[in-house]
Amino acid sequence: MELRVLVSDPLADDSVAAMRQAGLTVDVKTNLSPDELAKEIADYDAIVIRSATKLRAPIIDSASNLRLIVRAGVGMDNIDVEYARSKYIEVRNTPAASSSSVAELALGHLLSLARYIGRGTVSLKNGNWEKKTLKGVEIEGKTLGIIGIGRIGQSLAKKAKALDMEVVAFDKFINESPLPEAVTMVSFDRLLKESDFISLHIPFDPQEGAVLGRDEFALMKNSVRIINCARGGVIDEVALADALASGQVACAALDVFATEPPDVNDALFSQPNLSLTPHIGAATVEAQGRVGKEAAEIVIKFARSN
Repeated sequence: MELRVLVSDPLADDSVAAMRQAGLTVDVKTNLSPDELAKEIADYDAIVIRSATKLRAPIIDSASNLRLIVRAGVGMDNIDVEYARSKYIEVRNTPAASSSSVAELALGHLLSLARYIGRGTVSLKNGNWEKKTLKGVEIEGKTLGIIGIGRIGQSLAKKAKALDMEVVAFDKFINESPLPEAVTMVSFDRLLKESDFISLHIPFDPQEGAVLGRDEFALMKNSVRIINCARGGVIDEVALADALASGQVACAALDVFATEPPDVNDALFSQPNLSLTPHIGAATVEAQGRVGKEAAEIVIKFARSN
């Protein structure tokens, strides 16, 4: 079929070129407001998005010709997936393309928390010399608890094991370790109690809400360091702010937030033991190339089979 494709978020140029070379009509229109997108989308059979574009029910209702949504990335919380499928719109993503990049960012945050790299940078730039204050910990021999042992969790586990960390994991969908030589599967409570570092790699489930909150923090070691490069909402940010302030949690690193961009006036952001990045888990040259290539391949294959 002749397919008209809208690319509404930035995508690698060679991926756009590949779709065009396959005979597809591809228009790149980024930074559209919801009203603009609702008007534009009616003209297209397929749309490729990243995280910025939100495809909620009202916009899906405006997409009278739409047959395919491709999320160039992992999380699909910016799409009303079941509603789209109820309209016979196929919804796809590219789950494997950015796994290594996200895992590497989580590892980077882990090392930064262990040795206060981010905090030391800010402190020095503010004219302070906190040589005696910023006493870190070694990661060798420490226990890393991974919540969610899918592609990204497994990638992080391999890297942590290579650095001589002990790795335990909990996943409500997996009982047997996918990496028996590197990862021991444990109960959720045991992971919370025994881990020196905890890294989350799960989607946000609105029905379940935050998986880490006051009760969970209370089970952890006071020296625990928490990393979230998964999805905003999986940690109760109000409870985390209190836990950081009280010392119940030693420090934390967040790449994702319940609201993005977050309100920097929130109490959470006043905590000196908090390290931050602006949702850049998949923001590497290599990951963006793989994400774009896989998204283009999905669209081309769809066009050829319909």
